[in-house]
Amino acid sequence: MLLHKRIRSPVDESQSTQLIDRALASGFALAGIAGVEPSAWSDELTDWLADHKHGNMTWLDRNTQLRNNPAQLIDHAKSVLMVADLYTSRSDNIDPPLKAGQGRIARYARGRDYHKAMKKRLMALADQLRQDHPKANFKIFVDTAPVLERELAHRAGLGWTGKHTLLIHPKAGSYMLLGGIVTTIDFIPPKSQRQEPDHCGSCTRCIDACPTDAITPYSVDARKCISYLTIELRENIEPSLASKIGDWIYGCDICQEVCPHNSPRSQAPPANPIYNATRDRFDLLEVLGWTEDDRRKAFTGSAMKRAKLDMMHRNAKIVATNQGITPES
Repeated sequence: MLLHKRIRSPVDESQSTQLIDRALASGFALAGIAGVEPSAWSDELTDWLADHKHGNMTWLDRNTQLRNNPAQLIDHAKSVLMVADLYTSRSDNIDPPLKAGQGRIARYARGRDYHKAMKKRLMALADQLRQDHPKANFKIFVDTAPVLERELAHRAGLGWTGKHTLLIHPKAGSYMLLGGIVTTIDFIPPKSQRQEPDHCGSCTRCIDACPTDAITPYSVDARKCISYLTIELRENIEPSLASKIGDWIYGCDICQEVCPHNSPRSQAPPANPIYNATRDRFDLLEVLGWTEDDRRKAFTGSAMKRAKLDMMHRNAKIVATNQGITPES
């Protein structure tokens, strides 16, 4: 992408408000403006990586300087539009019971692939901005750039980081997906925007409920996290951890399910219908019989394609064993 002349002075606050309104009108549940100051959590990230709590996610070891400095994402970056999609409403926090021989899917992966769904609308917003600011530069990200999205989202007023490390909004809860646009335009946060204080207080429900003890206050050891084990880990899962995975064949929602900020309420914001679940569970025997073509068909248009065939076979065997079913090898 061509670099453009730096925009030196902040735009009028009304333009920031207009941008946020455009984002909300395009279907995002939350939107706000953040600056590009260096991360306030660089030391904690360094320590977390040094303790190897990122497991085999080696890409987190790379570009740490860039990750801690969003201003370096593009030359002359000045501000970031942060947005959030709700993939599940607080009113839909309770799943129907599973039957024997079924495995649960994390809620974010039950519908359309959020990468494509969010990028399309962010690109449209960037195109609109180019019309008003033809000399500006932009970079869109949805899990695709070395950036600390949750910290930027907190700065943009989208919520606070909970003890389980996920972003929580006081009305919308934590079932949200984050994305953004970093730009050379110097948008300033509207006066009505404020950073949400931490409302976790003395609550430890997410920590107490985690079956693998992966969570300590404001930190997660990925090597124990069920989402990491079922989605990211390519190798065999240690038996001591496998026995605690329960019914989760892909991902895990336990720390969010027990959070009081996700308790069902009648006035909770609705989820974006593009994430309506096409399936919330898999038949274990069906998955165990999958070929590669079967896996591709099952994951068409889904974020679940990250899990390879051997991983899904492994996960299905673990869930079957946890349910007392002995699958054929």
